[in-house]
Amino acid sequence: MANRFFLAAALLLGGVATSPATAEVVSTSGDGFVTRATAEVAAEPLAVWLALIKPAEWWNSEHTWSGDAANMILTPQAGGCLCETIPGDDSEEGFAMDGSAHHATVVQAFPLRVLRLRGGLGPLQGEPATGILTVTLKEIDGGTRILWEYNVGGPMRYEIAGIAGAVDDVMSQQLAGLRDRLGALGAAAPAPDNTEPQIAPEATLEEQIDALGDGE
Repeated sequence: MANRFFLAAALLLGGVATSPATAEVVSTSGDGFVTRATAEVAAEPLAVWLALIKPAEWWNSEHTWSGDAANMILTPQAGGCLCETIPGDDSEEGFAMDGSAHHATVVQAFPLRVLRLRGGLGPLQGEPATGILTVTLKEIDGGTRILWEYNVGGPMRYEIAGIAGAVDDVMSQQLAGLRDRLGALGAAAPAPDNTEPQIAPEATLEEQIDALGDGE
């Protein structure tokens, strides 16, 4: 089973990174850092909250242990978890047992406003360091602004500058997935189809009416 979290971290620390959402490392210290990303979506807070608590629909599969975001679940209540099922690989000898991974524990769930989780995401899971992920929703004209902040601190075997940038990129990817799931605020709407319906000269009156109806 490929450990995609560590693969992604290695690529990012090596300088191969993308930035699909507005994000930045807002502070660093000797043993920690804070990343922050924002997105504005064309959906009311209720719709954003309902999407937020279904990570299987927007989490990036490249940043899972199983390789498939469909295995992600989130229980939005204190003590609940952001967890993942890791399906076992069947073999000729029999059926394999499924595994699981605990990504973070919910410490606060304030529907439509705030979701806060504690845990070392990705490669940080193997370190004494931990982090607090706070997702804040604010209603704005036409939709909702999402603030996504991850505050990490504690001993770790990574250089702060390198791991901070890598984690910031991964966090922004997750927020971008949620944004794309809901629709970015201000995104251009599809151009209307102004093509005139084609009516064959020999068409009957009924066929002409049907053609005009198809063009509405």
